[in-house]
Amino acid sequence: MDEHNGAMLQYYHWYTEADGSLWTRLAAEAPALAQAGFTSVWLPPAYKGAAGGLDTGYGVYDLFDLGEFDQKGSTRTKYGTRQEYLAAIRAAQDAGIRVYADIVFNHKMGGDHRERVTAVPFHPERRGESIGEPREIEAWTHFDFPGRGGRYSTLQWHWWHFNAVDASATDASATDAGGDDIYLFEGKRFADDVDLEKGNYDYLMGCNLDVASPDVRAELFHWGEWYLDATGVDGVRFDAVKHVPAGFFLAWLDHVRRHLGRDLFAVGEYWSGEGAALEHFIERTGRQVLLFDAGLQYAFAQASRGGEAYDLRTIFDDSLVARDPTMAVTLVANHDTQPLQALESVVEPWFTPLAYALILLRRGGYPCVFAADYFGASYRDVGSDGREHDVHIPSHRWMIDRFLEVRRRNAYGAQYDYFDDPNLVGWTRLGDEAHPGGLAAVLSNGAGGSKWMETGAPNTTYHDHTDHVRTPVVTDEHGWGAFRCGPGSVSLWAPEGGDRGGG
Repeated sequence: MDEHNGAMLQYYHWYTEADGSLWTRLAAEAPALAQAGFTSVWLPPAYKGAAGGLDTGYGVYDLFDLGEFDQKGSTRTKYGTRQEYLAAIRAAQDAGIRVYADIVFNHKMGGDHRERVTAVPFHPERRGESIGEPREIEAWTHFDFPGRGGRYSTLQWHWWHFNAVDASATDASATDAGGDDIYLFEGKRFADDVDLEKGNYDYLMGCNLDVASPDVRAELFHWGEWYLDATGVDGVRFDAVKHVPAGFFLAWLDHVRRHLGRDLFAVGEYWSGEGAALEHFIERTGRQVLLFDAGLQYAFAQASRGGEAYDLRTIFDDSLVARDPTMAVTLVANHDTQPLQALESVVEPWFTPLAYALILLRRGGYPCVFAADYFGASYRDVGSDGREHDVHIPSHRWMIDRFLEVRRRNAYGAQYDYFDDPNLVGWTRLGDEAHPGGLAAVLSNGAGGSKWMETGAPNTTYHDHTDHVRTPVVTDEHGWGAFRCGPGSVSLWAPEGGDRGGG
């Protein structure tokens, strides 16, 4: 985990402008982000994708090209050049912000040449079910990276470094392939110890890496050494870990940590609402990799749609932060959940401040703020209905900054929960010797109201730092007070700096 009461910022979203400016923006904004209370930033994949300067980085082409070589029609990536990337990392670290890099070990895309290989077609929704005889296909599995010319690594990737492709990675006219069938290469198998969705969820997309291959493991270990030496990042976010055997991540982390001679923070994206599945991965990786709390994110989205019909007392049921708080990275949204994405799970704007209060102002979990929620975002894309849609995500920066300020100053000590009403819940943090007064938070998805709650601070004046309720609350001689919030909103009560009554 990061520093005590730390907070992470995901500094991008899926539709971040493809103008190559992200790295320079981070370098300029890092001091202000640190001042706001962010202690770490999660950056997007920094290497060249199949779409060159337009690629988000998840269509991985060349892990060794950080915006340095003319490949796929561009030298820079979507976010900038290698030099700008390294400068942004230094600027963030100089401001006191840790930098987490996004690592994609699942697949490669944009192969340079086709190769003929024998493969067996499998049903995309039932991975244990072959749906045809072995056949010869042509797949884009040869990667020779002509723009890089063997610098940093001389390995060329071939079909035997992968175990499967899908129809989109084959030459359909030559193979009679079609639809979304998955082609498992002859002599290969789907990996064990992956998520059991679809029977076996080893295959995700593109050319699926065979991490059981000694050549693949050696190359990824070598790349890890090179990348961490080159960038000096403080941690990693592993993409789509449910599709890769858990043991691989533990082996990779052990290797690069020994190489670095220092710790390296790690969080994985295991996008599942099943708490037991997340816990299985955590144990299989020796409790070395935290996970994003997908179940809690789903609950936020459901609560935002349900309005007053949603029972707020249940919002943490089966969440990772409730099951295993030290291993949970809590979030309200990310690039995959935003509107028009395949994993769309939208938290409606009215509930977004309530959700951020629930991750930023409580014990347990390492909270992550999403760039689109913080800065706002507007974009246009094609939805599942095949039509173009305009999307606007409002900025909640003012409110999040208030929460971060109180988190840093007051969110310490014991926590008392008052989750005793389906539409009005609250909690207090009692503070500690260095941070007296603590805080009181109350939120409602209905008509609003007040909660009688204990703060541990007798005769102390509390103000609503959301400015929703103007009248202050003064606790009694035992430290209890009636803390209010309005309809469908949240109020955050804390003493003004240093305001602590006597008892």
